[in-house]
Amino acid sequence: MGYMRGASALLWIVLLCGCAAGTPVAPSTLQGDVAHPAQAQGWVETKLYFGLGLADAASTGVSEQGWRAFLDAEVTPRFPDGLSVLDVYGQWQGKGQPAPERLRSKLLVIDYPDTPANRAKVEAIRAAWKQRSGDQSVLRVTQPAEVSF
Repeated sequence: MGYMRGASALLWIVLLCGCAAGTPVAPSTLQGDVAHPAQAQGWVETKLYFGLGLADAASTGVSEQGWRAFLDAEVTPRFPDGLSVLDVYGQWQGKGQPAPERLRSKLLVIDYPDTPANRAKVEAIRAAWKQRSGDQSVLRVTQPAEVSF
């Protein structure tokens, strides 16, 4: 009787292992999408920092609705394949200011193929924000990126 119980347990283990071994595994990367390649070379990640207004005066500056309108009009048409936006808090000391300002801010993160056309799009976004907001600057940080979707 003990032999039959042990053989039965062994049969279940073999069957379960066989099922697991025969189960196809989905690839860890997206396949067949040119805009989102499984492996990419020559890509960069750009972070843009946008000041929305003084942290202690939430009713002034650019509203969330104003930010989204800017995103829809200036950013998304230039980089429709994807981007990220984070709410951040920052400080900025402009020319001639005696102390830094504490700011409500947005951090825009875009990963893209490093081409002159894409870099021009980034610069156009920065220029559009400065024109719209009157800000002196939009901080840009660009670094090489190893990308896989």
